[in-house]
Amino acid sequence: MKKIYLLGLVFMTYQSMAQNAPLNANVSKKANEIEQKVIQWRRDFHEHPELGNMEQRTAGIVAKHLTSLGFEVRTGVAKTGVVGVLKGGKPGPVVALRADMDGLPVTERVDLPFASKVKTQYNGQEVGVMHACGHDSHVAILMGVAEVLSGMRKDIAGTVKLIFQPAEEGVPAGEEGGAALMIKEGVLENPKVDVIFGLHINAQTEVGKVTYRPGGTMAAVNDMKITVTGRQAHGAYPWSSIDPIVTAAQIINNLQTIVSRNLNLTENPGVVTIGAINGGVRSNIIPEKVEMLGTVRNFSKEDEAMFIDRIKTIATKTAEANGATAEVKIPYSNHYPVTFNNVALTEKMLPSMKATAGAENVMLKPPVTGAEDFSFFQEKVPGLFVFLGGMRKGKDPLKTASHHTPDFYLDESGFVLGVKLLANLTLDYMSMKK
Repeated sequence: MKKIYLLGLVFMTYQSMAQNAPLNANVSKKANEIEQKVIQWRRDFHEHPELGNMEQRTAGIVAKHLTSLGFEVRTGVAKTGVVGVLKGGKPGPVVALRADMDGLPVTERVDLPFASKVKTQYNGQEVGVMHACGHDSHVAILMGVAEVLSGMRKDIAGTVKLIFQPAEEGVPAGEEGGAALMIKEGVLENPKVDVIFGLHINAQTEVGKVTYRPGGTMAAVNDMKITVTGRQAHGAYPWSSIDPIVTAAQIINNLQTIVSRNLNLTENPGVVTIGAINGGVRSNIIPEKVEMLGTVRNFSKEDEAMFIDRIKTIATKTAEANGATAEVKIPYSNHYPVTFNNVALTEKMLPSMKATAGAENVMLKPPVTGAEDFSFFQEKVPGLFVFLGGMRKGKDPLKTASHHTPDFYLDESGFVLGVKLLANLTLDYMSMKK
């Protein structure tokens, strides 16, 4: 019975898309016409990156563009976010599309005429600022989608809501931001969103390719802080101390057993990483305290709960065995849920993706242990989040600079496919809901 249902769903999907073919052809034509404009927008954003909750310049350019196209525009959403609403000429569902706007505290090393030279203050430190994850391309692509769809308003069977989101990469200490704050401020209401689509450029996937995964696609993330407290002593007399450095080392080693011995790796992956350890001021003093910062990644609520319980148990009991104490804060400052692609929605939209990119260019991908706050939107409405190729053809993905690095680079020829993909997902979904 399930197989018959799925076959029927596929048939209806292709039937709706066949009826939508003239609109899809128009999308392709218009996207090709504005390709260079999209690239120029991206270069401008790349040269002038802004950190989370500071995207004033970017938001201003976006708002001006949407206003010029006839969108209803709201600004200052979740501090610097912009929301544009385009009501089609025919009734239908509300489809949201999201692009993140923020850069990262990374100093660019790529030799480009539009390379970032921006510096700013972040958490009390002077840092370089760079679009080292491709959010500049996301904004430019969605601005292109806005231009394409605004020219087709009378043929749109529903309402398009464009969400330009700040602070996907996080916010300065003590601030709120990102998708969670946008939801809190009502971005999915008035008009109420029925479905949401998003994409992320990928520097290790060849241009022209689109990758996707139903269900758990990107990991849930919790950060953590573990504080180990012992007893300070002269480094020459360690027997007088309760050594928090030795204890911290044992905790780090013991934490690795969670993945190797507690996680069923045949079902889901998981990660425990300690990324910072700080304690002591000189070679001959055993300090009183050591602080560790880390990240935890999971693909199910059950695994997440198990990891948190085991981390707390291992840290506190290892410390207790040494006569020390350990305080565990998890999450410490941030938590993102699993980026979960609605399975039925993914199945329904797969023909649209294949028709846009070519069936041979749309590929299933393994889970990604990176995290995305697009996941907060998916907790509220059905969502689909896919990956767009941004690597030059013929390059080795293992030798290509990864995201969040000073050498991060994108092939701009892949952007036009992103415009077509988001526009077609929108129109094809609307045609299926008639």
